[in-house]
Amino acid sequence: MASLNVNGREHTLDVDPATPVLWALRDELGLTGTKFGCGVAQCGACTVHLNGQATRSCITPLSLAQGQRITTIEAVTGGDDRVGRAVLDAWVRHDVAQCGYCQSGQVMAASAFLAALPKGKQPTPAEIDAAMSGNICRCGTYERIRAAVADAARALA
Repeated sequence: MASLNVNGREHTLDVDPATPVLWALRDELGLTGTKFGCGVAQCGACTVHLNGQATRSCITPLSLAQGQRITTIEAVTGGDDRVGRAVLDAWVRHDVAQCGYCQSGQVMAASAFLAALPKGKQPTPAEIDAAMSGNICRCGTYERIRAAVADAARALA
């Protein structure tokens, strides 16, 4: 049994506590916006927020997530998340997505990074690159991602 707070709602799941958060989200809760990519925390497609921190859900067991707030792409893009909305708007303005597979992980990494910035601080390109470095885009839209993160930061200032 695992008790989880996902997107502000409490869930009790009858699953092995060693199960990765990714599979509980997708298979048990039907939250399929979080993607499976590599399974070894190298690509970032599975990124969620654990207490606001970008976290790879493919290797994070449920036992470590219990008692923490898990936020998925569904809450960041579908709710009233100010940072998530700014990131999505910038993504559209900069035409970031191509195939789209990595995008939920990219948006989650960007929104965690921007939410942690001091109010009004504008990140440097190097800071953006460091924050986004664990997220792979096989289409190579890194310049557009960097521009969109900087744009979202300006919109949030």
